[in-house]
Amino acid sequence: MSTLVIVESPTKARTIRNFLPSGYQVEASMGHVRDLPRDASEIPAAVKAEKWSSLGVNVNADFEPLYVVPKDKKKIVKELKEALANADELLLATDEDREGESISWHLIQILQPKVPIKRMVFHEITDEAIKASLQQCREVDQRLVRAQETRRILDRLVGYTLSPLLWKKIAPSLSAGRVQSVAVRVLVQRERERRAFRQGSYWDLKASLEKDKTPFTAKLVTLKGQRLATGSDFDENTGQIIAGRQVVLLNEAEARALQQRLDRKEWQVSGLEERPVTRKPAPPFTTSTLQQEANRKLRLSARETMRIAQSLYEQGYITYMRTDSVHLSEQAIAAARASVETLYGQSYLSPEPRQYTTKSKGAQEAHEAIRPAGSPFRTPKETGLKAQEMALYEMIWKRTVATQMAEARQTLITVQLAVEDAGFRASGKRIDFPGFFRAYVEGSDDPDAALDDQEVILPNLRQGDRPTCNALEAIGHETQPPARYTDASLVKTLESEGIGRPSTYASVIGTIIDRGYVQRQGNTTLVPTFTAFAVTALLEKYFPDLVDIGFTARMEQTLDDISTGEAEWLPYLKSFYLGEAGLEHQVKDRETAIDALEARTIDLSNLGAKVRIGRFGPYVEAEREGAAVTASLPKDMTPADLNPDQVELILKQKIEGPDKLGFHPETGEPIYLLLGTYGPYVQLGDAPQPGQKNPKRTSLPKGVTMETVTLEMALQLLALPRNLGTHPETERPVKVGLGRFGPYVVHDQGKDGQDFRSLKAEDSLFTISLERALELLAIPKTGRGRRASAKQALRELGKHPEDGEPINIYDGPYGPYIKYGKTNASLPEDTTVENISLEEALKLVTEKAGTKKGGKKAAIAKTSAKAATTKAKGAKKTARATTKKKAEAGSA
Repeated sequence: MSTLVIVESPTKARTIRNFLPSGYQVEASMGHVRDLPRDASEIPAAVKAEKWSSLGVNVNADFEPLYVVPKDKKKIVKELKEALANADELLLATDEDREGESISWHLIQILQPKVPIKRMVFHEITDEAIKASLQQCREVDQRLVRAQETRRILDRLVGYTLSPLLWKKIAPSLSAGRVQSVAVRVLVQRERERRAFRQGSYWDLKASLEKDKTPFTAKLVTLKGQRLATGSDFDENTGQIIAGRQVVLLNEAEARALQQRLDRKEWQVSGLEERPVTRKPAPPFTTSTLQQEANRKLRLSARETMRIAQSLYEQGYITYMRTDSVHLSEQAIAAARASVETLYGQSYLSPEPRQYTTKSKGAQEAHEAIRPAGSPFRTPKETGLKAQEMALYEMIWKRTVATQMAEARQTLITVQLAVEDAGFRASGKRIDFPGFFRAYVEGSDDPDAALDDQEVILPNLRQGDRPTCNALEAIGHETQPPARYTDASLVKTLESEGIGRPSTYASVIGTIIDRGYVQRQGNTTLVPTFTAFAVTALLEKYFPDLVDIGFTARMEQTLDDISTGEAEWLPYLKSFYLGEAGLEHQVKDRETAIDALEARTIDLSNLGAKVRIGRFGPYVEAEREGAAVTASLPKDMTPADLNPDQVELILKQKIEGPDKLGFHPETGEPIYLLLGTYGPYVQLGDAPQPGQKNPKRTSLPKGVTMETVTLEMALQLLALPRNLGTHPETERPVKVGLGRFGPYVVHDQGKDGQDFRSLKAEDSLFTISLERALELLAIPKTGRGRRASAKQALRELGKHPEDGEPINIYDGPYGPYIKYGKTNASLPEDTTVENISLEEALKLVTEKAGTKKGGKKAAIAKTSAKAATTKAKGAKKTARATTKKKAEAGSA
């Protein structure tokens, strides 16, 4: 008997094959095999004339979806049909969540199998789990399928109905989405709070004390019996003490006067409290908490975390990574407890097995937390994993093992000290038993270091003791604006508010960055753009429900209710879209009321100019000498960065021309300081006339402001890249330069390309020596440092069998891609950097090369001819197809 097993990805297929008996053939569907049309070119001719066809959903026929097989999936479908023709049974082994259930249902619809069908489910890819799942097959869950379909239709209706309105009123290529628009609003609201923030300042005293040769510190907390002001006492909108707060606010003069008055006075312990506390380990990871912790500890984005976790799951290292549950199976608990006993000893084991309860109201998907797969658990060293895969697996392993460890016992110590009329407080912490801290401390990479950080040692003090004050400092403080969101804090907020599903947060954050609504600063910080402000303001004014957190959370709950049969999908869609207050009517009724100029204008107070979204990006507009003056804003500038001084500088440069720093001592050419689309830069020579070469320009290094640039610095910048000497091994030049990702050193290796390394924080762009550059170049490249070089590969797959040219994987602006010669091919959605084979890469670059004219291989040329015919037929549809494709929102 022959059984065909269908999974989503080649990696998953390869892993599962290891655990199935002979007679089982495993094939990959490469994700969904059919979906709603992505653009106009995919809409069948039979329905193209219908008004609803652009939506891909027939809203007048009970919201019947129009499913099509994308061009890139037709070959896969053909191969699956051929495999099914030789099978006696079909097992659908897609992931155990709504998306996986939907993929299985679509496979049934399109393959139309004549053999028995079973749904095979498991949450880890191990020998035991796979064999058990063969004995516990079930049917496809139609309620989950319907819930996923309703979600898909709803997202399409929101995206395709609102996005065209944004194109008309604000700018092309924008999109709206059920979840993404709410996420953008959350970020915009925080940025508004930051702009409205007014800084407050306060002073206090810090004492350095000693008792029995043990130093400790204490902080001023009261004066004349009244509490001292802290940051929490200030109004963020005024920078003043909140009305009604009975606190003492010290300024610098008062703090220093108090410091002098208390100097050399006698100190006495006036109170002492010891309070024992226990800490329990955090629950095992869910999708949301894994994304948050990986962002905090490993500096990974939500998208990177899910990509790596997907790879670990498909290779059989962890359980399924899309889950809201914190439950652990009995097998997992036993494996974790065995690990504790073996590695830490009986005393570190919790007295009883510890189980966790999922508190999230909408929890669904897989029924167990994310944990190491199998039993016993493989230690990180035993896996043989490398780099980011190792780091993420180790974090999951430690968190899981810690759940079965004893509680940590601590004693919190508070000491009150008096000196004249001032009251000081010293706080200490003693770790009586580290318990689970030995394995895992939330938010910390190094448990041993975390133990040291957490324990604050105080001397053995008693009431009435008189410690010695060695120093007394007056310290000034300024209140800080609300922190910007990171991937971790945004994910936490969305989950706590019930917005979207945790399994979709990675794609939501990726989408709002790709769409230009958000810029990422550093590795984690998310900063909304001017476009985000404009779009959010329009939606808040004309479609408030769609960006209201409560409304969106209720919508999410209804989708969950559909999956359990507690709500009906069709009445809900009819009410949402076609009802009297439905989205279709809202857009029709309000479109004419929306003034395009107003929609493109961003309300930012106290700038002395208007900020608008234009065809080529945001710009400022102001009246000068009776005439309107406009000037583009730098590409990377955000609303939080823009202030009146910058506006004046931008307008002044537009009206009067750039500031001249001086003249080049050798050529006599003028050197200008300008603010351009990509930020401030220096320029040698005047702007070119038509047909002339552009003058040399160099951007300012990070941290250097326009106010601090001198002629000497400008000359140093314009001299880059600077030759440091020759490499002793190759005798080829080593240079230092300034690039898109900051200062770097580069070794020109001739035919072998260029070898780049970023400068460290302690290195100077202008004084670095050849010896130091060679030290940096000798440091092995890592995954985290890969962006230091545009030529640095994420992974080297091997060489092309025909010409020996390398086939490597690089990181691009739209994700990883395969490079062979001049051919670049994106990785398929369900394929990871770590697991794609050379054979698969060869197939992808051959297919991609076949779409280009004049491919250099004979084998490629055949494909090229066929692709050219297809391309010619679809050329007339390109503009419409591109426009339609941009409509869909990226929400879950």
